[in-house]
Amino acid sequence: MARPLRMESEAGVYHVLNRGNYRADIFRTEKAKAAFMKCLDEACGKTGWQVHAWCIMSNHYHLALSTPRANLVDGMSWLQGTFSVRFNRLRNEHGHLFQGRYKSLVVDPDAGLGPLCHYIHLNPVRARLCQCTELPAWRWTSLGWLTVPKRRPAWYDPRPALEQAGGLPDTPAGRRKYLEYLAWLSEDEPARKKQRFDEMSQGWVIGGGEFAKAMVRENRELTGHGRRLAAEMQEAREAVWQEELARLLRKLRRKPEELIRTGKSADWKLAIAAALKERTTVTNRWLATAMHMGNLHEVSRKVNAWTRQPDVALRKKLQ
Repeated sequence: MARPLRMESEAGVYHVLNRGNYRADIFRTEKAKAAFMKCLDEACGKTGWQVHAWCIMSNHYHLALSTPRANLVDGMSWLQGTFSVRFNRLRNEHGHLFQGRYKSLVVDPDAGLGPLCHYIHLNPVRARLCQCTELPAWRWTSLGWLTVPKRRPAWYDPRPALEQAGGLPDTPAGRRKYLEYLAWLSEDEPARKKQRFDEMSQGWVIGGGEFAKAMVRENRELTGHGRRLAAEMQEAREAVWQEELARLLRKLRRKPEELIRTGKSADWKLAIAAALKERTTVTNRWLATAMHMGNLHEVSRKVNAWTRQPDVALRKKLQ
């Protein structure tokens, strides 16, 4: 049976999670966790995602994120695929790292996102890895970023958590009150039930009744159109890549027809390909075809080599 199509939309909000294959502890070391966060940082740079909360446990991760450009599938494919390749290469291993497709629950930004952030922040407490008072110092959750703003990357946005916890401002006083709120919430089971903590990782939608009904209607409209919509999403992705390629060509004062006339490994071609890979989720296959650079494996090898030893002047022109 065909896999269901992921629901994607501009300004979509999602709870994304996945586990290691056979529930293996793929994040058992600090280096593995740090490597995943590096991939997440790169993915957000490529996709424009905003992450509102995250947590890495020993065998799974949680992300609360929004997608301004309707690119959840594209970004997750890059994130999990890249982390898996790096993880296996480091350990000289092969095979599936995650247990399968990631799970993504559609989140109501008004009624569901704030509680989801609290749920993710309290994950180590529920797993009895630390006490609530120790949670701000626990490295592998976004709460440390919420409480210490100078640690935040540009793609992290804590406002949904603060606002849902009583309209708290992003100030020292507001952040202290948020920690007090989490401590209260960790002890108050009725409050957690009211915020639907037991539904945060189940089903396919997080939010109020009207939001869920709207998502049901949208899901019904998608039924039977999977192939067409998948093709449309791919066209949209490729349009973004083509637009960025055109912009980079203009920066180097190159014309599109020069892509055909110039050799496969021309330094300026490699510079543009490297910039595209840094800023988007472009595939080697697309680069090979659109930029006339040979087969996809050669593109991967040559662009990686150029990235390790770039032409500094060319790279500066493309910034």
